[in-house]
Amino acid sequence: MASPSKAARTARTSAAPAAITSRDNRWLKEFRLALRGGLPTESGFVGVEGVRLVEEALRSAWPIDAVLFSESGERHHERLAPLIDRPEIAFPILRTTDRLFEGVADTEHPQGVAALVKPRAASFDDLLRVSEGVCSPLLVVLAGVQDPGNVGTILRTASAFGATGAVTAASGQSGTASPFSPKALRASAGAALHLPVLAGMSLPILLTQLRVANVRTLASVAHASDSSLVAAQHAAPVPPGSEVPPLAPWEVDWCEPVALLVGNEGAGLPEEVERSADARIRIPMASGIESLNAAAAAAVLFYEAARQRSKQQKDAAR
Repeated sequence: MASPSKAARTARTSAAPAAITSRDNRWLKEFRLALRGGLPTESGFVGVEGVRLVEEALRSAWPIDAVLFSESGERHHERLAPLIDRPEIAFPILRTTDRLFEGVADTEHPQGVAALVKPRAASFDDLLRVSEGVCSPLLVVLAGVQDPGNVGTILRTASAFGATGAVTAASGQSGTASPFSPKALRASAGAALHLPVLAGMSLPILLTQLRVANVRTLASVAHASDSSLVAAQHAAPVPPGSEVPPLAPWEVDWCEPVALLVGNEGAGLPEEVERSADARIRIPMASGIESLNAAAAAAVLFYEAARQRSKQQKDAAR
């Protein structure tokens, strides 16, 4: 939790501080910037909104700057009470009117509760640490994924299927949306609050570090030549000088250290990144279907990873 500040101690001198009634209040300005503006505050705090996300934030190891309730949002106080009504809590619990809360909220129909939280800084070494019983690191690298909804959905999917960490990086063609923006956090359903995320990494440096750490890089591709697909599906030998066909998901050993590279929604990964990866991977689909979107493709690939890793854990337990 955040260390006590003078403002926090002042705000908690009474059990029920007076409601904030001015839109120019400094706390409302910070919530407005973090939620409606989608930007970190000067101190690096980001906004989470809605009772479920606030609850996840309070349960996480992220420092909390403040929690804000609207008049109608007070109905959620009982649910959050075990997390915010402890005497050791150092951050202020603020209240405001429904009208002013709507002015800072990012959602169309706000639930009336929000919090300012500071993302926990993750290091490259954090991404490689695995808990007991987990066979190896399983990472997702988002390179140029611009839609915050896709970013959050991919993080949610990756976390659900056992990913141990994530990285966001610019692809050279486009940047990746912040995983800590309000929309991305909502789409991740709180996964970004618990999964180690290294944001804003240089992609060339990251690929070098993964290679040194013996983490296999897989470049997800949406398109491949017909000849490549036929060769992959029938395990046909690749003629000398021809392009190595992309692997199918079940042809990958997901129990070894792996980083899956997911590219821009429209352009995919830059050609040089595909070439520098250890292998390319593509989901075989029925003819006439061009491709899945980035989030759906990630879900299919990580499901196969979870299937293999679960089977290995069961075999090891016998």
